Amino acid sequence: MVTNLELTNASSNTVASAPQEYLAFRLGNEEYGIDILKVQEIREYEPTTKLANVPGFILGLSNLRGAIVPIIDMRIKFNLGEANYDHLTVTIILNIGERIVGMVVDSVSDVIALTPEQIRPAPPMGTLMDTDNLIGLGTLEDRMLILVDIEKLMSAPDMGLSDTALPRE
Repeated sequence: MVTNLELTNASSNTVASAPQEYLAFRLGNEEYGIDILKVQEIREYEPTTKLANVPGFILGLSNLRGAIVPIIDMRIKFNLGEANYDHLTVTIILNIGERIVGMVVDSVSDVIALTPEQIRPAPPMGTLMDTDNLIGLGTLEDRMLILVDIEKLMSAPDMGLSDTALPRE
């Protein structure tokens, strides 16, 4: 006889090993991934309305169907050199809690499903790199994705996007 407790445990084991989908994008030569459930849409890059006295990685604001959205350049945020905006550059519109924010990346490639077994913890880097916003490293055949906890990153105090600065939908 199977009890309710056993059914619950069996169900949670099944869910725990289910693959999670990540949107893969490029910044320079590296490939990153974010939880696909945080992505609202992917848009062609468009220049923003500049703001004074904001960190350099905040490009400005964009009007998305009436919602004013702060736009972050991830190449600048991650100190990966100067950003070049071309026909492959896109803005990923994210839903972070009840907030909308855009992030500019060099390109988007695909959606990748990773099982927990395919995700390795980020190696300790000491003071060389802040790994607090990383979920880990996703491996799939010959690819490795740096998996970013985008909600944690976008809500970090150093982003300068306080509760009052982020527009609500």
